[in-house]
Amino acid sequence: MPAVSSVLVPYASYLRVYEPLAAFPEPERDHWTRYARRDRTPTAQDELRRSLADLLPTPPVAVPVHESGDAFVAVVDGVVCVCPWRTRLRGWLALEELAESLPVPLLDAVLPPVVRGQAAADYERWRDRNPDARPWIRTAVWQVPVGWFTLFSDDEREYEAGGPGVPVLRYRTPMVQARRRLARALKTLRESVDDGPLIDGLVDVGRWLEEFHPRSLVELDYGGLVHALSGTQLAEDHSAADVAAGIAALRLGDGESAGVAYGRLTERWRAVRERLFAN
Repeated sequence: MPAVSSVLVPYASYLRVYEPLAAFPEPERDHWTRYARRDRTPTAQDELRRSLADLLPTPPVAVPVHESGDAFVAVVDGVVCVCPWRTRLRGWLALEELAESLPVPLLDAVLPPVVRGQAAADYERWRDRNPDARPWIRTAVWQVPVGWFTLFSDDEREYEAGGPGVPVLRYRTPMVQARRRLARALKTLRESVDDGPLIDGLVDVGRWLEEFHPRSLVELDYGGLVHALSGTQLAEDHSAADVAAGIAALRLGDGESAGVAYGRLTERWRAVRERLFAN
C-alpha cells in the first residue's frame, strides 16, 4: 500500500454530516447498519486514493459509473452515525464547478469535451430520477470557507500533531449547535454588513444543513490542507475562534475589534491560497 503522504492530496478541506441510522429509509438503513459493524471501514485516504485512480485511464473517468456503497462512520453518544460518500453525485457537482474555474483549453486537456458531455448527460438523466438528492460531504480546494467556521466553537477543535503519521485538524459539533450558531451569525451579519459572498455562503450552508436529521454530527476536516501548513501554523490555527470573535464584536457594534479578528483570519488563509500559484 502506498505511503499515506503520497495520497493525501489534493489540498482540500471537507464539511461532512454524519446522520444516525434512523434517518435512512429501508433498505438503505439495513445496508448501513451492517456496514457499520465491519471491523474496518475505509478512511478519507482510501476515498481519495480511489478517486485519483479514476483519473489514470485514457480517457479519464470524470465521474464513477456506479455510486459508492461506502461511508464514514462515527459513534455519537452511543448512537451510530454514517456519512455516505456519494462519490458519483459529488463527482458531477465537482465537474460543474471545475467548468467554471478553469480556462477552456486547460479543461479540455484535463477532461476532453466528449468525456464532460457524457458526464453531463448522465447527470441530467439521474437528477430527473432523484430530484431531492444531496451530498453528505462538501469540499473546498486550497481553503476553508469562512462560513464553515461559524458552525463550530474553539473548544470543539481537535488537533493531533501526527508524530510519524499525518497531522489531523478538525472540528465536530452536534447539528443543533451548528444550526444555532449559523443562525446567530447570519442575523448579526445582516444587521452589520452589506449583502455579499459571506452572507450568501451562510444561507447556502444553512439550507443544506436543514436537509439532515437534527441528531446528526457536523464535522469540518482540514483534510489535505494539513500539508499546506507547517506544524507551527496548524498548532496556532484557531480560525473558528477568530470568526466567533469577529461576529461577537459586530454584535456589540465594535467594528475595530471585528476588523482585527478578520485580519488574522484573512492573513492566515491568504498564505494558503497563494500556494496554489507557487511552482
